[in-house]
Amino acid sequence: MLEKLFQLQAHGTSVRTEVIAGLTTFLTMAYIIFVNPMMMADAGIDPGAAFVATCLAAAIGSLIMGLWANYPIALAPGMGLNAFFSYTVVGSMGYSWEVALGAVFISGFLFFLLSIFKVREWIINSIPMALRSAIAAGIGLFLALIALKNAGLVVDHPATLVTLGDLSQPAPLLAGLGFAIIVALAYRQITGAVMIGILVITGISLLAGFSQANGVVSAPPSLEPTFLALDIRGAMEIGMLSVIFAFLFVDLFDTSGTLIGVAQRANLVEADGKLPRLGRALMADSTATMAGAAMGTSTTTSYIESAAGTAAGGRTGLTACVVALLFLISLFFSPLAGAVPAFATAPALLFVAVLMTGGLVQVDWEDLTVAAPVVITAITMPLTFSIANGIALGFISWTLIKLLAGRWRDLNPSLYALAALFIIKLALFN
Repeated sequence: MLEKLFQLQAHGTSVRTEVIAGLTTFLTMAYIIFVNPMMMADAGIDPGAAFVATCLAAAIGSLIMGLWANYPIALAPGMGLNAFFSYTVVGSMGYSWEVALGAVFISGFLFFLLSIFKVREWIINSIPMALRSAIAAGIGLFLALIALKNAGLVVDHPATLVTLGDLSQPAPLLAGLGFAIIVALAYRQITGAVMIGILVITGISLLAGFSQANGVVSAPPSLEPTFLALDIRGAMEIGMLSVIFAFLFVDLFDTSGTLIGVAQRANLVEADGKLPRLGRALMADSTATMAGAAMGTSTTTSYIESAAGTAAGGRTGLTACVVALLFLISLFFSPLAGAVPAFATAPALLFVAVLMTGGLVQVDWEDLTVAAPVVITAITMPLTFSIANGIALGFISWTLIKLLAGRWRDLNPSLYALAALFIIKLALFN
């Protein structure tokens, strides 16, 4: 049955290899079980329900990707967009989490339509690579600010907006130790480095009495507080357009980049450079986003950590199905997730931020018409606490600077259209 479903022999792999690859991928991305519910709770969502929604969204998404698209790629609620959901859409803009979930669902549905009608290639090709790198880096800096805030390393200040926190407190010190542990383990290529870092700091916190645990294993919490609580009608008001676009835009590029990167490492790319079953993979991602929103979590997306599984030999969707099974088993470990303090997950956020800002190396810093919009895009996200604002000002500045510099040939109709739409949005609906 497994041979028929996944064509193991044709891909040069075995059940044992796929199981090991699935376990490897799970260990590298399991930190989301601790991080995402905490972020969703900051938006007012019940932490127990958010925990269940996180595990189920990851399991459903990975299962669809494995069974239908036959890719060794696992899915879970994405880092960056969960922060945008909680701290910008709900926190800064003042929308309810129900409306925010509605926006996530609509973005998933639009992504599904783009996948069906194959508009994805046109959209991706019309956006300059430097601007894509800037958006990823901006999200990384946004996560870094949240991580430093959660750790108590950065606090507010009436005169300077931000300043250094109280380093005599245990939270910033333990967070700093956790970050050093994660980076050192990752450098040594230890599988599950982020997970280990979180658990070590949580263990120290429990032993020192800084946090408390109510057990390790229990029945899963109720999903009732969030199940089908999304407000799609409320998300369809004009002011939410930029929010929906941000969810869609980031997921589109994140998923595309992950699919290409992991497929190349696993030698799944065809001779002409195309990805087999690409449409199915994209529809699996968008379907998982809609399912996650219906259950109560932010955008579900493909995880680049899946590359760890392919490095361990994963070549088929069986790898993703193993990950799905492990996320389902994780449903019974909610007390452990509840015992993890914010300063233990902050190092994970900061580590992800480091990885996301690495794309800036691809930017041509000698060309000021490229460098200036890139910097504007990247720094606007953390300083305005909004991914949407960073994307908007990035497109506007890119188009305006290129025009005034006489480089209009670098632009295309979609850039003009997006810049105009963002100008209208910021002028009328900000």
